[in-house]
Amino acid sequence: MLSLQEMIARLLLAFLVGFLIGLEREIRHKPAGVRTHALVCLGSTLFTLISSYGFTSLASRNPYQPGDPARIAAQIVTGVGFIGGGIIFKDRDHIRGLTTAASIWLTAGLGTGIGAGLYVPTLVAAALGYITLKLNRLLQMWGLDNSGEE
Repeated sequence: MLSLQEMIARLLLAFLVGFLIGLEREIRHKPAGVRTHALVCLGSTLFTLISSYGFTSLASRNPYQPGDPARIAAQIVTGVGFIGGGIIFKDRDHIRGLTTAASIWLTAGLGTGIGAGLYVPTLVAAALGYITLKLNRLLQMWGLDNSGEE
């Protein structure tokens, strides 16, 4: 069982990671910004903590039906997909919000990773995700991307 301090540290880290990814989207005036990304990352961390540590007393009561902490984590992907789907808009031949939807999906994955205690791979993924969001802007500045996706 995790200590209360460790759980709080994971929630604070999730808030910070979600905030930073959301800040990039906010600065670019995208439909989902700091609050959305921070809440998605924080929520997925909380659900992962609940899934992993919240039902240990119930699982120990029946050894023939052990708990599966991955069940709640799997539902995070579905729930966040629903949120992301609401951000994507198609106007004739132009699609908007796809990258923001993907960043929300990534943020949920980051929160799940933090909740599971996978700090290094999660922070590497967060850094790569942030670089990816900035990479599009660099490619546009260099004239190498004309897709219009943001």
